[in-house]
Amino acid sequence: MYKIGVMPGDGTGPEVITEALKVLEVASELANFKYELVHYDFGGDRYLATGEILPDSAIEEFRQLDVILLGAIGHPDVKPGILEKGILLRTRFELDQYINLRPVKLYPGVYTPIKDKGPEDIDFVVVRENTEGLYVGAGGFLKKGTPDEVAVQESINTRKGAERCIRYAYNYTRERNKDKKLTLCGKTNVLTYAFDLWERAFYDVAKEYPDIKPDYAHVDAICMWFVKNPEWFDVVVTDNMFGDIITDLGAMIQGGMGIAAGGNINPEGVSMFEPIGGSAPKYAGMNIINPLAAISAAQLMLEHLGQKEVAKRIEAAVMKVTSEKLKSLAAGQMGYSTSEVGDMVAEFVMKV
Repeated sequence: MYKIGVMPGDGTGPEVITEALKVLEVASELANFKYELVHYDFGGDRYLATGEILPDSAIEEFRQLDVILLGAIGHPDVKPGILEKGILLRTRFELDQYINLRPVKLYPGVYTPIKDKGPEDIDFVVVRENTEGLYVGAGGFLKKGTPDEVAVQESINTRKGAERCIRYAYNYTRERNKDKKLTLCGKTNVLTYAFDLWERAFYDVAKEYPDIKPDYAHVDAICMWFVKNPEWFDVVVTDNMFGDIITDLGAMIQGGMGIAAGGNINPEGVSMFEPIGGSAPKYAGMNIINPLAAISAAQLMLEHLGQKEVAKRIEAAVMKVTSEKLKSLAAGQMGYSTSEVGDMVAEFVMKV
């Protein structure tokens, strides 16, 4: 019995989560597991109505869950940053979800802007540290609003934080069992303190994994090679800021935000899974948004819970839909409605 928190959020979030839950129901029947859903209405509408973002009581409730499935956060009538910091970042930090896991995989039938590259070339994973770095919010202003204004924001990196992320990445590379290569993405030639710590931790931990090849690349080079030679990469591990940037680049080369999903993971606690794309409020209620990223987030959630076989069936069903059914991943251009796409994936999960 899994206790799953469901936070549909804003805009098209509720629509795509509905389809993810449709597929989850089929998966539970196939794999013979039971689950309980706990629904939460945190997001822009609640904030506008009550002024409440995420109460302390909710965090305590989250701690009693096994996982959380999130739709999207972002409301056009709420200033950017309020909901993102108050819900997303607070949940990540409070639940110590110190891993952001982002598979970057091009599915058959999905367009990539990279010429002459196909599904066999774009298949890697980024492991991003998720609770330190620039996102800690350390710093402040001096003489704000004057010509002499100074703004300082510090990147906080601890040996513990870097090492546990790196160790997770080595373990993940071993379990993935593809090329058995782990690349550290950094900037050792400029960020000589933060990435000196990361690099030392990376090669110290490498001694425990003789079967994994350690590799290093500067973040600017990574950006070039993701486009030129994505087939070079197996698993990439990096800090919070660089991870935030390169995973969006990864989403583009795998076909866009409509197919990208990720997990905010605490291997010893409660993890949260979400589609990477935003809330797309202009499409809300129109039943035309692509739900595949949310369905893939549910797939990652089941994989995390140990339901690996049925997770593989979901991924195979998504690939069947992208290769045989959809005209495009773009909203209103799929050739099917949001609910029809969810129905097709659910049907194919039963058949593949």
